[in-house]
Amino acid sequence: MADIFELVLTLDLRDELSEDELAELRWHLGLGPRPEVLRIVTEFPFVDEDEDGAPVIENDPQPLLGDHGEAFKVDGALLSVLLRREHTRSGAWALTSRQEIHPDQFDVTGRLLGWLASKTGDCHRRFDGGVDLGWTRFHESRRTEPLVVRDGVVAWPS
Repeated sequence: MADIFELVLTLDLRDELSEDELAELRWHLGLGPRPEVLRIVTEFPFVDEDEDGAPVIENDPQPLLGDHGEAFKVDGALLSVLLRREHTRSGAWALTSRQEIHPDQFDVTGRLLGWLASKTGDCHRRFDGGVDLGWTRFHESRRTEPLVVRDGVVAWPS
């Protein structure tokens, strides 16, 4: 059995993103090329083996929300979209992403989600200081859990 979760983001971002931030966000969403310098998420640890079989930690930058196409475990499609809002309601950018995520990816993806939470419109802010970004669910379940960031840290499912 695979420990795969559905991750769904539905949020509005304020109009304070720099061109560098937008370029990196687009890359993470699978919507553009990788920038030369990564500033939002800078470390992508990947464990490999050297020629003697000893573990070696390498940095392997990968888009964190960049899968597009058929889902493997959760039915439906995986996608990410970032649109400039024409009629600003609660933010200047609309972002939607549906991805499959393994718990091994929670830490690095959480860094991106913590950054996104700091850029959301006020409508995503909760009374307790948390920020609603969307929801998660285990791939074999139909019950969703809110995806909340508090103080820059994602409350991942246990």
